[in-house]
Amino acid sequence: MRAYKDKKNVQAKSYYNDRFYVSPQIPKLDVSSDEIFAKDVELLKASFKVHEAYIQREQLVVYINATDNVKVLTFLRDELKYNFLSELSAIDWLARSGEFEIFYQMLSTCKRKRMRVKFFIKEKEEIQSVTSVYKSADWAEREMYDMYGVRIIGHHYMKRILMPDDWHDHPLRKTYPLHGDEEAQWYEIDKIFGKEYRDIIGPEERDGARIVEKDTQRFSRVKHEVPFGADYSEEPTDTDYQEEGGVAIVRKLKKSDVTMIKERK
Repeated sequence: MRAYKDKKNVQAKSYYNDRFYVSPQIPKLDVSSDEIFAKDVELLKASFKVHEAYIQREQLVVYINATDNVKVLTFLRDELKYNFLSELSAIDWLARSGEFEIFYQMLSTCKRKRMRVKFFIKEKEEIQSVTSVYKSADWAEREMYDMYGVRIIGHHYMKRILMPDDWHDHPLRKTYPLHGDEEAQWYEIDKIFGKEYRDIIGPEERDGARIVEKDTQRFSRVKHEVPFGADYSEEPTDTDYQEEGGVAIVRKLKKSDVTMIKERK
């Protein structure tokens, strides 16, 4: 059995520190500053509990009760003419408050307005599927379950959509290491070859930023290209970028015509 490693706040330990830049907060405007949004919130409050409402980047944001998600989205579709659900997902606040923040991104094509519906749930709290209201929620709900582990009931086919069925944990949680955990680095070795080949093949290289200059199977060095898997060479090459008999209207580009810039303009 492999030694257990503490995964608390594991992403903050990454050596790519620039990934954790916290951007300034976007200003929140009062709902009364937009006549259409003000009317929408008024009608919504008449039927449901609205904890908070504000406008941010010309979009209305409202916080509701988690148990009202299906009823609120049905009301938005039928009464307020928000006829399109473009996205839904979760935000991991487990380390801060033990909660997920769930959001639904709505669009009204006739009013040309966008609304974001939000609510908080505990880690193991279940929410109702909204696929009965918007068919576009189908794969998005499966992805939310797969990536975050949010439990959704009422979905007709609730299973992982990106990761294998037997994958350990949920990759978009903040407690999940950026390069995968101990189980992830052995997953393909175990599945393809078997655990007995671990000592022969070794763990999977999970550092996406690591470049091996002499690895000609996964990398190509500009002006020093060689055939796939051939020995690395320092000799400069002058290969054309278009095969003979290519598209006639496209100008043939030769490597000798390429200019390497030192920095972006």
